[in-house]
Amino acid sequence: MVESVGLAVGIVLVTTGAVWIGSSWLESASERLSAYYGLPQVVQGSVVAAVGSSFPELATVVVSALGGALGLGTGAIVGSAIFNVLVIPAVAGISTAEDIEANRTLVYKEAQFYMLAVSALVITFAMAVIYHPVGGTEFITGEMRRYLAVIPLALYGLYIFIQAQDTADHEADPDDAVGIDARRQWGYLLAGLAVILVAVHELVAAVEAIGAAVGIGEFIMGATVAAAATSLPDALVSIRAARDDRGVASLANVLGSNTFDLLVAIPVGVLIVGTWSFNFELAVPLFAVLTLATVLLFTFLRTDLALSTPESAALLLAYALFVGWVVLEEVSRVVTFLPGVVG
Repeated sequence: MVESVGLAVGIVLVTTGAVWIGSSWLESASERLSAYYGLPQVVQGSVVAAVGSSFPELATVVVSALGGALGLGTGAIVGSAIFNVLVIPAVAGISTAEDIEANRTLVYKEAQFYMLAVSALVITFAMAVIYHPVGGTEFITGEMRRYLAVIPLALYGLYIFIQAQDTADHEADPDDAVGIDARRQWGYLLAGLAVILVAVHELVAAVEAIGAAVGIGEFIMGATVAAAATSLPDALVSIRAARDDRGVASLANVLGSNTFDLLVAIPVGVLIVGTWSFNFELAVPLFAVLTLATVLLFTFLRTDLALSTPESAALLLAYALFVGWVVLEEVSRVVTFLPGVVG
């Protein structure tokens, strides 16, 4: 058992490194293609870079769904969203000498739509419980079906439409596209996606093995280990953007990635498997934490439209408290706010 766990941990480390490498290709290609096609900074961060850097989360859901462990993939999505909101802006802020600048468009438009995305997914989960309850279980359980998964996907279509309108109103600088070979950049982007897909396939298998060996549920393993590993591309994109004084793109990547993860990645998993039974009592507290984390970030961003170093430290502290809570849920029988987690 010890040898198998050690091997699985080694695979997690190697595949995490592969995800990082693939993400660097993807991020660089996304940035150059955005400049080539004349996209505004907020669209570059919230759509192009966000979708690209969210590919590991999407791949995790797809691989998990095909392997019959959609709970692991969904846990990775929710945990990744919490990681993105609390850790990535904080690390990006600490890595720069100055505060990360935001703007009103980011704080209001992106923030409001992201909160709408969280609400829409919770409502979709609730509809599954109401219209397709699963009996004979210890906890409140619902069954997500394909037609319900279309609801968040349609909302993401609206998000893309809104971003397209912003792109139409943007006047790009022709000099930004000088010297960029679009074909080569598309090649790097596709290569990065391929590396990430293979690495995530092995990562998911390793995380499942670790969870089974130490007796930890797939949802919690997804919300912590898999979430942190698959969030590396988002961290890379945001940190590089912040160091290049592109604070809006750095923060927009976080919000855009989470919007994509919630409205696209989870529904895609449901579309693949057809139906998915989930513990509603386990999902709601984690969505509540995600909502609180989002409110905390938006409060900091609205203050002087910037994220300061002390505020970054506060975000890291909040994430440490979240991880501590999840660990206590696993090892303690006193803390039992997550029904279905064996303490």
